[in-house]
Amino acid sequence: MNPQAVIDAGADFVGRTPGWVIGTVEMAVCLMIALVVHGLIYSALDRLVRSGDLFWRSLVSRSRGPARLTALTVALAVAAGIAPLTPQQTDFTQHILLLCIIALLGWTASMALNIWMTIHLRRFKTDASDEFLARKHVTQLHIMQRVATFVIWLAAISAGLMTIDSVRQWGVSLLASAGVAGIILGLALQPVLKNLLAGIQIAITQPIKIGDSLIVEGDFGNVEDITSTYVVVRTWDLRRLVLPLSYFIEQPFQNWTRESMNLLGFVMMYLDYRAPIDALRAKAREVVEASPLWDKKVFAVQITDFRERTMEVRVLVSAADGGKLFELRCQIREQLITYLKAEHPQALPRTRTEVESPIGHEPGDLLEGGAAAT
Repeated sequence: MNPQAVIDAGADFVGRTPGWVIGTVEMAVCLMIALVVHGLIYSALDRLVRSGDLFWRSLVSRSRGPARLTALTVALAVAAGIAPLTPQQTDFTQHILLLCIIALLGWTASMALNIWMTIHLRRFKTDASDEFLARKHVTQLHIMQRVATFVIWLAAISAGLMTIDSVRQWGVSLLASAGVAGIILGLALQPVLKNLLAGIQIAITQPIKIGDSLIVEGDFGNVEDITSTYVVVRTWDLRRLVLPLSYFIEQPFQNWTRESMNLLGFVMMYLDYRAPIDALRAKAREVVEASPLWDKKVFAVQITDFRERTMEVRVLVSAADGGKLFELRCQIREQLITYLKAEHPQALPRTRTEVESPIGHEPGDLLEGGAAAT
């Protein structure tokens, strides 16, 4: 076959094919090439960082999406430059490219924020019970990251809407909070904006931090996560309380670890007046000093009140955090009651009753434990 004839036949076929079909094919080919190149590059990067540091693995994983969008945007721009498009098709393609660039800028800014936060938090350790600086930074950065991410995507969506003539006013209203659309949107998003502002206030004033021990809604738990709209509190029985951020601005709650992880706790005992306080104090000290849960800072055994039938004895101890304090108090209760039952049973509460003496008995005879004294 004559090569020139083949070329002429091909040129004739292309000349009779509509321009939009050729443009579509060229764009599809360019996009496929971009996806293949992206896949090959990131397959090589995955193998390269597979056994490396966690930061580099995270960086490759986080940048995969923005890099794919970048490759597709470049491919679309190249295809639009060589494809035989009509003016209307060219305008539409350029508009799509503009939207892709806006989305890419927002995605890249959000990714850069995540990477910076990861690098910054690597300097801190939150597993130590006394790492207040670490917990402070973690809490502030988590809240501010979510707020900044919300603002970034709000700006990106607004910019994208402003490129479309039919909804341009929505984009302006969303970005500037002006006009009727902005007012309607502000009213519709009032709970979200309320919690967003509460999150900023919590990040600045620090009434709670990640890891704090709280008593909230009658439950004891630890702050597990702080998002841009709500707080997750893990209770002692592994339930999760999900509360809006505004709750911690408007409602009272107890924060046991706001200034220090060290906590004071007490064990209240109600004993007979004949209880040997010195022996009880010595036994309590022996129990506390033998326990690894005690932080060796506070210990006291005191009579704090006299009741009608018993006296109130308080064992005061300290521990490094709420969980250790709870376990220490349980140990003290168990071992002291065992000690009193075995060594000083007369120290346990008793009921005494004085009755009228029958004939042949002296007045004032005392019944102890229900048995008449003779």
